[in-house]
Amino acid sequence: MTEQEPSPHAPPLRRFRDPAYVPLADNLAQVRERIDALDTQIVALLAERGRYVKDAARFKRDAFQVSAPQRQQEVIDKVKRLAEQTGAYPEVVEACYRALIAGFIAREQLHHQDMIDIDEGQP
Repeated sequence: MTEQEPSPHAPPLRRFRDPAYVPLADNLAQVRERIDALDTQIVALLAERGRYVKDAARFKRDAFQVSAPQRQQEVIDKVKRLAEQTGAYPEVVEACYRALIAGFIAREQLHHQDMIDIDEGQP
């Protein structure tokens, strides 16, 4: 038998053993549509986060302050707690945030290099 993608409009082929599980969609097409809508929101939030990351560069003296390892760990610890509180998968949230932080730090480093110091005598 040739492997193929599942039919997006077919009914479910499997069910969870957990009797308390409540399905969220009638078919795979609906699942994908809802995931796409969430992705739109997530990307918009990442754009907003990116604007704050850029602004944060103004307050940092050097590359070490941009990388802020202690702050990185604080963020990881916070989002893992949030994941547990909200029913998200902690290991997925942690992996996403580690990648997210690395990407934003790289971008913030570029912003930081493209800045000039403010003279002490200026307001």
